[in-house]
Amino acid sequence: MGVETICDEEQEVNGSDVNSLVVVSFYKFADFPDHADLCEELRVSGGIILAPEGINGSICGSRESVERVLAFIRRYIRLNGLRQVETPVSPEQEAIHHGSPLEAGEDAPFRWDHVRVKLKKEIVTLGMPSVSPIERVGTYVSPEEWNELISDPETVVIDVRNTYETRIGKFKGAVDPCTTAFRHFPSWVDDQFALKEQSFVEKEGKAEKPKTLPRVAMYCTGGIRCEKASSLLLSQGFEKVYNLKGGILKYLEEVPKTESLWEGECFVFDKRVSVEHGLAQGTHKLCYGCNQPRSDEDMEAPGYEYGVSCPYCYSNKSEEEKEREHETTQNQKYYYPNSKWI
Repeated sequence: MGVETICDEEQEVNGSDVNSLVVVSFYKFADFPDHADLCEELRVSGGIILAPEGINGSICGSRESVERVLAFIRRYIRLNGLRQVETPVSPEQEAIHHGSPLEAGEDAPFRWDHVRVKLKKEIVTLGMPSVSPIERVGTYVSPEEWNELISDPETVVIDVRNTYETRIGKFKGAVDPCTTAFRHFPSWVDDQFALKEQSFVEKEGKAEKPKTLPRVAMYCTGGIRCEKASSLLLSQGFEKVYNLKGGILKYLEEVPKTESLWEGECFVFDKRVSVEHGLAQGTHKLCYGCNQPRSDEDMEAPGYEYGVSCPYCYSNKSEEEKEREHETTQNQKYYYPNSKWI
């Protein structure tokens, strides 16, 4: 059954205005070997990754159209129970979404001409097929219970995101693995907790068990990486592993700023770039030279040029690359002089 058929059916839609624009991020780990079949049925704005281990995506559209797409996905029984976070869209962003995608420019947070559905080996790449959140996963902790858990000095709080994300915000006291990709996380765990050492060490001629592994609380943007990371730790012998349910986004949505232990902004994987408490639009923009978030201060730093480079990628680019990207940016300004996004 295709999306066209579903759109002809009456659906119960949450919210009073079915035409209001929303962004919904979702994922589900599930045994899904026939994932390619679903690819042919979907026509959405945003991005969806399909893999044998499940689905991961973020789509933008009217509340009615988003609900209908999600309803279609849920018809696959194995994908029931999608974990999702909904973000409202500001009137300015909504106007951009409904306007001309070319005039909006590359900085527009939501553009209706962007549609991506990808088939991959994993919905979030760890590179360890033996790690399966379908089989075991950490204990979920709600946003309202999270502060108490991470405030306990016996809890090791780990941010499983990458450096370009942790740089602009993280929970107070969290450990930053300083990884540049999620697939580097397993080696960091091995090194941090000395997991490759022998299970027993000799001390004064007697075999002695190593130190007990600590209680760990992990978090990420929406929860998907935490599920896989917690499955990894459980497979490595950790017994007390906890995940922030719904990730940072759910925490920022539900926990008042006055009670929050979050510091900074949260990087998001769309062209809003970052959000704050209440999921309000953040202040960061994206560097199109390296796709990393940049602040207003970064724009004043040496090495920054719009569309070319920022302080984090300037030294990694050749002069030829910089010149080519500079020319592309100048052409955009020439052809779209009235665009506020260039």
